[in-house]
Amino acid sequence: MSRIIARSNPVVFKTQAIQVCASDDALSYLPVGSPMSFREMHAKRRPISIDDPWNFEVTVANLGVSVDICLQWQGRSFHLLVRQDRQDMGDNVLKLLSGYVPAHELRVPLLTVMTEIAEELLLEGSNGWLGGEYQGSWLPTPYSASLPLDPADAFSLKPVSGHTRPVFCGDLPLIERPRAYVHLPTNSLQLVYHLCLELPDHCEKLSALHADEALDAESGELIARMDEQEPDLYLAELRDGRPTQQLYTLRKGVLIRQPTEGLRLSEALAEQTGWIIDAGGSSWPEGLSRL
Repeated sequence: MSRIIARSNPVVFKTQAIQVCASDDALSYLPVGSPMSFREMHAKRRPISIDDPWNFEVTVANLGVSVDICLQWQGRSFHLLVRQDRQDMGDNVLKLLSGYVPAHELRVPLLTVMTEIAEELLLEGSNGWLGGEYQGSWLPTPYSASLPLDPADAFSLKPVSGHTRPVFCGDLPLIERPRAYVHLPTNSLQLVYHLCLELPDHCEKLSALHADEALDAESGELIARMDEQEPDLYLAELRDGRPTQQLYTLRKGVLIRQPTEGLRLSEALAEQTGWIIDAGGSSWPEGLSRL
């Protein structure tokens, strides 16, 4: 049974189209045009084609971000994934935590990453829900009214060595060096950040859940829910830095094995050529090796 953990009046989402200039050595982007609503943006997310995947200029519908979080727990390593029903593609995949970048954060997309982590990733310890910090800055706590925070402990996020090819917003480099690609089927620029999540000591009874937001048609409210029976946050195990076939959920310190037959991964884990990804998804577990 899902539990409502927050209700809010939805903020009117605005973003802008993105002008992309790619070369062999680097990619730069700039927001262009007038602000668009979510519906206007979605109308522009139609398949495009690019002849040279290494050198091109194109204006795409939007900027999106994803974050590959590597969790170290009890001497084992895991990628964190969430389940998504993709209505626009008619399928169900496991994906990285991700979101659309609003207009006011297009030049600092790391802020969107931190918001998505705070809104989607729920970690419960023995003494309450864990807040998080990134390089000395605290993440938002959108559910503190219904999910009491642990007063003493928090998790910490640290950057992992960035991608070799730099990404610029205008003339300014994104210092975290995310991986960038233009996704042809959705006409979008995507940035993939890589972070390591370090837990505080004494997290033997850890639970990991995913919070999902949806617009309620009757009330017009944006409602966030979590479900302890169906956490929808998955731990894909690594051994010696390589993906295995093992997938788990984590409840009260117990790893619960999950079936993997027929699993698909999102396009962020598909094969990339130059600055381009043309696939709508990726196979399990091979796609994890591309992170």
